[in-house]
Amino acid sequence: QVQLVESGGGLVQPGGSLRLSCAASGGPGFTFSSYVMAWYRRAPGQAREMVATINAADSVTNYGASVKGRFTISRDNVKNMAFLQMNSLKPEDTAVYYCKAAVAWDEYWGQGAQVTVSS
Repeated sequence: QVQLVESGGGLVQPGGSLRLSCAASGGPGFTFSSYVMAWYRRAPGQAREMVATINAADSVTNYGASVKGRFTISRDNVKNMAFLQMNSLKPEDTAVYYCKAAVAWDEYWGQGAQVTVSS
């Protein structure tokens, strides 16, 4: 199985920035570069929302409309890590952010990292 560990969450003022990290590891045969990586978020009482994805083969990215232009997803296939740089944060960005790794036959989720945007 694949293990994903998120870090970097916290409290930030509106307009501020945070960088989330997702460290991936697995058993024999794990090839991080084969996985689509993604960030999702869930605010209390709200549905899960796709934040950003980054392709496995070509690192093409996709963003949810509410974060496009403010957030950047990236990956390091040598370190087996994915990142979410969050700029110009708004109170409505407050949520638990989850890292996901997916291949055609399986998907894995991290435990989540709390991001709170408040003055």
